[in-house]
Amino acid sequence: MTRLLQIIKKPLVTERATHLKASLNQYVFRVTLGASKGDIKRAVEELFKVDVSKVHTMHVRGKFRRMGNSQGAHKPDWKKAIVSVKAGQEIKFGEDVS
Repeated sequence: MTRLLQIIKKPLVTERATHLKASLNQYVFRVTLGASKGDIKRAVEELFKVDVSKVHTMHVRGKFRRMGNSQGAHKPDWKKAIVSVKAGQEIKFGEDVS
């Protein structure tokens, strides 16, 4: 169980992610760099109790950030996963906050 919690770092809530959720029943997560599509599928199915139909992954390069007058540094690279859930099922997170 702890391995599953380490694979999925957090859900991404962006304008595009909200559109994917509403129209295509897809959810976007930030995951560890070493996670495979199978690992991500198992983690989402176990943690959220849904059936996953597809998983798309992509590596996102870290951006360069200046730090004052110095040269600055790069943010670390990270991995994004877009998870398709079967019709009629949904993942709820952050919606019941009042």
